[in-house]
Amino acid sequence: MAYKSPQDIAAYAVEAGVKKTNLNLKSMLLLGFLGGAYISAGYLLSVRVTASLPSDWGTFGSFLGAAVFPLGLILILIAGGELLTGNMMAVPMACLSGRVRWSRLVHNWFWITLSNFAGALFVAYFFGHLAELTSSGAFLEKVVDTAGHKLEADFWPALISAVGCNWLVGLAVWLSYGAEDIGGKIAAIWFPIMAFVAIGFQHVVANMFIIPAAIFEGYFSWGEYFGNFIPVFLGNAIGGAVLVAAVYWQSYEGHLPSGTDLRKEESKEIEE
Repeated sequence: MAYKSPQDIAAYAVEAGVKKTNLNLKSMLLLGFLGGAYISAGYLLSVRVTASLPSDWGTFGSFLGAAVFPLGLILILIAGGELLTGNMMAVPMACLSGRVRWSRLVHNWFWITLSNFAGALFVAYFFGHLAELTSSGAFLEKVVDTAGHKLEADFWPALISAVGCNWLVGLAVWLSYGAEDIGGKIAAIWFPIMAFVAIGFQHVVANMFIIPAAIFEGYFSWGEYFGNFIPVFLGNAIGGAVLVAAVYWQSYEGHLPSGTDLRKEESKEIEE
């Protein structure tokens, strides 16, 4: 399998971040909706696979659920989609390299967060609730138990768990940028995503599915959900932007595209 060097991956990540911030609003909303829906489809698959497993299987059952969950990111990175947690790595790389203004990061993260949420709610409500795939029996028990464990974490444990999560998710996206073929991309995505799910880290977009899925069945509240959203969002941002983007930017700064394009754009605006 052909692959890029770490320095080339860093340069590719910068260009990916530039492209993400250059998407028009319609594209961001549509691709963000798909991103939220695809992650939720992977989570729904994990629930359906693991809910009825014998309890004496122990952590092997957790591994099976983690093994199928990566479907979501595979669909996003190969079929097309925008995912907040991936953008928490790629867009900061472009900003740190001087290719994108930080205001564009806020713009991108805001709209991708909303559209990911819409996609996740769509899957949770229509497939989970209306199609009754998570509304009864062992599947409902699995959803409620999983959501409950997410919600019971206090602010700092949830935030730290989310840091670990997006360290791995950011690396999954990073490694996929290094692969030159579809098989390589799938392998690059699978291992880190399987790892974060098996460990039990908190992912802001995955939580957009599993917690509302429980809420739609009459468990928990939206207030509890948003209380979880804040620390998980912040932790995911730290994991992607600091532990992946900032560390690799510092490491490979001399190999990255410069901010020449942005400086030219700013000079042109001043002249006008």
